[in-house]
Amino acid sequence: MKVLVTGATGFVGSCLARRLIHHGYDVHVFVRKESDRWRIRDLHGRMHEHDVNLRDAGAVKKAVSAIAPRIICHLATYGGFASQRESADIFEVNFLGTVNLLRACEQTGFDLFINTGSSSEYGIKSEPMREDDLLEPIGDYGVSKAAATLFCQSEFREKNLPVLTLRLFSPFGPWDDHKRLIPSVIKSMLRGEAPRLSNPESVRDYIFIEDVIDCYMELIQKPSCPAPIFNIGSGHQYTICDIVTRISNITNAAAAPLWGTVSCRGNESPCWVSDRDKAAHLLHWSPKTSLQAGLEQTIVWLRKNLSLYS
Repeated sequence: MKVLVTGATGFVGSCLARRLIHHGYDVHVFVRKESDRWRIRDLHGRMHEHDVNLRDAGAVKKAVSAIAPRIICHLATYGGFASQRESADIFEVNFLGTVNLLRACEQTGFDLFINTGSSSEYGIKSEPMREDDLLEPIGDYGVSKAAATLFCQSEFREKNLPVLTLRLFSPFGPWDDHKRLIPSVIKSMLRGEAPRLSNPESVRDYIFIEDVIDCYMELIQKPSCPAPIFNIGSGHQYTICDIVTRISNITNAAAAPLWGTVSCRGNESPCWVSDRDKAAHLLHWSPKTSLQAGLEQTIVWLRKNLSLYS
C-alpha cells in the first residue's frame, strides 16, 4: 500500500516513516531541498523522496496525482519553535499547505487522510482538554493549526471524506529535537552540565513517541474515520520540575538545574492535559508506556546517539 508522509524530516514524521518502512509499506515523502535530513539519512533508498513544497498547489497536485497514495499522513508544520516567528510562513505552511494537500488528494481519491494537529489549538484551559472544547489559541502557530483542523473537520462533515485530525500533546523520545525540554535536559546531564531552565511549575502532558506512532499505525492498518478529531496524549499532567528530577535521578547527574535562567513562555495554561476518552472508545487506542519507562528508553538511546546532537 502506498502511504504519503509529509514532514518526514521532523520528529514525529521521521519516526512514522521509519515504522512504515519496517512494516513493508511503499512509503513516499515530501521533502524540501533545504530540509535537514539528519533524521532520515539512514532511510535513503528505502523510501521515495519527492521535492515538493506544500505552498505550491500545482506541484502538490502533480506529485499526488503521480503517487496516488491510499493513505496520507500529514505532519508537516512550522512555527513550533521560538525561532520560527514569520507569520506568513506559519499560515502558508500550516493552513494553506493543508488545503493544497487535501484538495489534491480529493482529486485522486484515498482511504484515509490523517492531519496532525496540536494541543496548542486549545489555548488556556483550567480542565482536561476535550475535542469539543472552544478553541482559544494564542499566537500564530496555535491559530494556524486550529484553522487547519477546522478545515479538515469541514471536509469530513460536508463531503463525508475519511479525514481526521490527531491532536498531539507533547511527544518525546528518540529523534526528538535538541531544542525541546526533555532531550536538552538529558543532553546537558549526560555531559555533566547544569541545564538552564525557566519555570519549574509549568505543566505538560508528555507522551512517548512509540505510543503516538502506534495510533497512526493502527489507523493505517485498518483505515477508519469514526470522528473528525482525537486527542493523543497520556492523560496525565507533569510539572517541568518533575520531568527534570526524574531525568536527574536516572542519569545520576551531579549538576543541579539552573531554574529561572531562561525566559518563561507567556500565557502558560494552569492545566495542560488531554482528555483521551474519545480515542480510547472510538479508536481503541491507549498509551502503553509510562513516563518513567519512556524517559529511561530515551536516555539509553541518547547515550548511544549523543553525537547526533553535537
